[in-house]
Amino acid sequence: MDDVGGSFSFSTFKDNGSYGIVCAVIMAVVIPILVAVVLGGKRNAKQRGVPVEVVGGTDLVMRNARYVKLVEVPWEGATTLAALFEQSCKKNSGEKFLGTRKVIGKEFVTASDGRKFEKLHLGQYQWETYAQAFTRACNFASGLLKIGHDMDTRAAIFSETCAEWMIAFQACFRQNITVVTIYASLGDDALIHSLNETQVSTVICDSKQLKKLAAVSSSLKTISQVIYIDDEDTTSASQDIGNWRKFSFSEVEKLGSNNPSRPSLPIKKDIAVIMYTSGSTGLPKGVMMTHGNIVATAAAVMTVIPGIGSKDVYLAYLPLAHVFELAAETVMLTAGASIGYGSALTLTDTSNKIKKGTQGDASALKPTLMAAVPAILDRVRDGVLKKVDEKGGFVKKLFNIAYNRQLATIEGSLFGAWGIESLFWDIVVFKKIRSILGGEIRLMLCGGAPLSGDAQRFINICMGAPIGQGYGLTETCAGAAFSEWDDPSVGRVGPPLPCCYVKLVSWEEGGYTIVDKPMPRGEIVIGGHSVTAGYFNNDSKTKEVYEVDERGMRWFYTGDIGRFHPDGCLEIIDRKKDIVKLQHGEYISLGKVEAAVSSSTYVDSIMVYADPFHNFCVALVVPAHQALEGWARESGIKYGDFPDLCKKSEAKNEVQQSLFKAAKAAKLEKFEIPAKVTLLPEPWTPESGLVTAALKLKRESLKSKFKDELELLYK
Repeated sequence: MDDVGGSFSFSTFKDNGSYGIVCAVIMAVVIPILVAVVLGGKRNAKQRGVPVEVVGGTDLVMRNARYVKLVEVPWEGATTLAALFEQSCKKNSGEKFLGTRKVIGKEFVTASDGRKFEKLHLGQYQWETYAQAFTRACNFASGLLKIGHDMDTRAAIFSETCAEWMIAFQACFRQNITVVTIYASLGDDALIHSLNETQVSTVICDSKQLKKLAAVSSSLKTISQVIYIDDEDTTSASQDIGNWRKFSFSEVEKLGSNNPSRPSLPIKKDIAVIMYTSGSTGLPKGVMMTHGNIVATAAAVMTVIPGIGSKDVYLAYLPLAHVFELAAETVMLTAGASIGYGSALTLTDTSNKIKKGTQGDASALKPTLMAAVPAILDRVRDGVLKKVDEKGGFVKKLFNIAYNRQLATIEGSLFGAWGIESLFWDIVVFKKIRSILGGEIRLMLCGGAPLSGDAQRFINICMGAPIGQGYGLTETCAGAAFSEWDDPSVGRVGPPLPCCYVKLVSWEEGGYTIVDKPMPRGEIVIGGHSVTAGYFNNDSKTKEVYEVDERGMRWFYTGDIGRFHPDGCLEIIDRKKDIVKLQHGEYISLGKVEAAVSSSTYVDSIMVYADPFHNFCVALVVPAHQALEGWARESGIKYGDFPDLCKKSEAKNEVQQSLFKAAKAAKLEKFEIPAKVTLLPEPWTPESGLVTAALKLKRESLKSKFKDELELLYK
């Protein structure tokens, strides 16, 4: 995804600029004035969240303004995932459901440093209907019984996101089997802990993950059989994995087809999933989600995506073992939409694993809906800006005019975000950019981490679609708050979803209270149908952060700090665990500083660190390769390879100054601005154990790995 934004061109622009400039002036100045004079007017403020009394006390409790009663199901009778799946498959039986691309060819290219990279030529999407998917799930469920899966034990899915993941997931619920979900990127210790703690007897995995299982098989105590997903690399299935029995996915389906079994369906209070969080510290915790939790979140999100239905196409590439993607795909299933599977490494025509001249997933699928984490959207933005800078001259000027005019209309200082002028800019400038993601996106869902206002606005304009920025946790089944499609603001996560309440509880020690002006502030606490049953085999931790009130409502204390805007929308402003008290008594929020300085073009990843025995903070920075190397070329800096450039004092100073400018623009205090930086050449990935699968920092792991570098910064 290093060049995710690099597949468009501006060939439609006139190089001499005369025709384009005349049109630009007419459309950018004359027409908006005439339209504004004729129609005028400002957007009316809309109340999106309202206070409600749920429990006694002084806490501020909010609900979605459109729903007095909490939403629990999308329609009557769909109280479990099993019921939801069966009913949706019958209702949408002939519609496309699951789409997959087959590998046509592979080749390896050698980089200048000698490393080899695999490039794939992928075919067009091949589709299964809802009816076909339901038949496969029923067959797989029967096959599980036939191969001897103990119905009193759990099954684990340990695989990259794909159609078989969803088929296996739904199949387990046909026999009320609890599914344990595990990130494909988990390290060995976390993998062993997750499987042993839940006493899994059957693991469903792809051939790549089977190799990982084989490597730790002697430490896994309860597994008796492994089902591997059929793919091009089936050689790994012959790995020696001790006494486990091995079956291919298709073999289990065939056994089930020949030996059908009656379903044993769950009720809404049954545990559907034990989802192991990627965890920023220590071993992962297993969150117990009921069928009712997952269905309630899906039902709630359905109410905030306008017109969602069978005509929508969703591009699935994020980890299904993460609650964000699982919730998103459950929404698509509920709506009868099509789900096309891809990967982050094959997403666009210029993605790392796509053979040059062939289509990435987005170009082949042309999705209308797509989920993303901020890191992905940041790469899209950086890729677009890089291409614009390379073109320079008239192209860059025209892009800047178009962008600024669209920005003004969206923010309300000009008439109408989607009026005549906007249509002109779409045709002349942004249509080519939108082709990066297929050209048909009408709404994007963003979650997993905070999205900066600049990045959100950039995607709004360049992709011509609103971004529904969501807030939720594994412990709330992704359901908490979700910004609405017609809300033009940035930096907020919207009102409470209609499946839950959101309340603020004063945190006096940190200086956040619900009587703060101009907006109430405090720790965010979620209550309602999306709040999960607690942590598996961990009562002490469950009691620490979950609470049941006198009315029987379950609440989860998130540890996040938020504030409510007057229209009832929530904004995340801090995190209790990220706050450090410096030597002179000032409090510094590490997450707040990181969010502010990440707008620097030189930052790919950053961790701010504060030692309570000093009065300043420091930062570890993974620089953006292209940006830093581009600066070095322009500045005449001589260096060997990229690690050598990162050691240069000139490079450190350049990045340091860039962070300072970003911090000043965000109005940070002097003590909040990193006083020293170290540049680290290697990216932080889930595989390295330095960030989670959702790309959140694992602070303790980073502090441990770069202990010496941090100590040097304080000398």
